[in-house]
Amino acid sequence: MGIRLTSLANGKPLTIGRKNPCNQYRCIYIYIAVSRSLLPGLPCMCGSFRRTARALTQMYEEALRPLGLRATQMTILQALSRAGEVTQGRLGEMLAMDSTSLTRTLAIMRRAGWIVEQRGEDRRERRIKLSAEGVAKLRRAMPVWEKVQARLRGKLGKRSWESLLQFTHHVTEIVKAQGGLL
Repeated sequence: MGIRLTSLANGKPLTIGRKNPCNQYRCIYIYIAVSRSLLPGLPCMCGSFRRTARALTQMYEEALRPLGLRATQMTILQALSRAGEVTQGRLGEMLAMDSTSLTRTLAIMRRAGWIVEQRGEDRRERRIKLSAEGVAKLRRAMPVWEKVQARLRGKLGKRSWESLLQFTHHVTEIVKAQGGLL
């Protein structure tokens, strides 16, 4: 990779320093040659999905941060909004989320007042639903989330967006139906 700065006025190499400082009115041409992709292809489906998930998570969390909300918390608020009251085990199944991570995230959300937790018929069972504060938090977050969704949908195009959603759902169903063993 090489960077070459050239003056548009005379085509000569541009020197930046005390003797010839750049100012905001001087136009410069920046040439960057990249010989290879910054994101190499990964041969592993899991590695590719995880890299994509991390990149998407970072994008959504950056947008949700001013609301004091993490991407996982937003997903749980949305799932509970759609499902109503569910057991913690069922919520974990719906989100394909391990029990330890879900328990930790739900504890944070309970302390914030976004969810209500009740014991089920079995003492070990926990039933979870959105609180009024959780509904309000979700309502405030939806416009921000929708903007991120729209930006990404615009970059991918409608057909690719819909295909990708169907594909990820299908892969999740296959893996979960097989109990993780294909």
